[in-house]
Amino acid sequence: MAVKLRVQYTAQQGYTPLIRRGKRGMEHLELGILEMSSFQNFRARTGEDEVLLVILGGMIHWEAKGHKWEFLGRRKNVFDGKAMAAYVPRGTSFKLTSIGDSQIALCKAKSKEDGEPYIIASEEVKVSQQGEPGFQREVHNILPPERPASRLIAGETFNAPGQWSSYPPHKHDQERPPVESKMEEIYLYKLDPPQGFGLQRIYSPEDGLDEALVVRDNLVVGLPAGYHPVVAAPGYRLYYLWLLAGESRQLLQYDDPDHAWVKHGGGK
Repeated sequence: MAVKLRVQYTAQQGYTPLIRRGKRGMEHLELGILEMSSFQNFRARTGEDEVLLVILGGMIHWEAKGHKWEFLGRRKNVFDGKAMAAYVPRGTSFKLTSIGDSQIALCKAKSKEDGEPYIIASEEVKVSQQGEPGFQREVHNILPPERPASRLIAGETFNAPGQWSSYPPHKHDQERPPVESKMEEIYLYKLDPPQGFGLQRIYSPEDGLDEALVVRDNLVVGLPAGYHPVVAAPGYRLYYLWLLAGESRQLLQYDDPDHAWVKHGGGK
């Protein structure tokens, strides 16, 4: 069994769908990237999905349900501070206007309920330091379970050069609370400097899967199942946007028993 849910994104104007629901085990999640130039508009309707707009870089105006929010986004790129994001519930039309060049991740999940649009300001993003030497990382929780949403959970993780994350290896592909919950996941990677690389091991003994991927800037990986640790090469910072969805928003991670003896602080 090989990891087939991986896409190498090349920046281009407009909206580019990257991972679609219904493909190879992905039941809930979709991810796409929107690139806009100065004062360009983008209009869409969420349909049956809830959508989290994560501003990867640039600044936008956003309109939804008769409300308008202006000058959202402060960072030039993902390595330039905390994210700003906007939540759009299902059945909602929205409009984005770019102020200068912008790049936005559209994180989508099939929704079970209605809701109201709202902003997640950068100062509302909770930051925590996780792990121990060798696997220390900084985790930014953008859409944690305590925020209003139907299925989506999302955040960003930053690996310093040479550091691992999602370590000790964990998975969340079986519904067996309180030990583990079934949640699929997508990673969007970026490297600083962008010519850098990392490595990710994705493995599931039950499915006969054990594969290592070379992580490059703008790689997208879908994770319907399996353990999935990742490491940054020396000299390069590694970032990934992560989004999860399942039948519930209770994230219960199960550590690989072969490696769970390694002391860690938890988290992505």
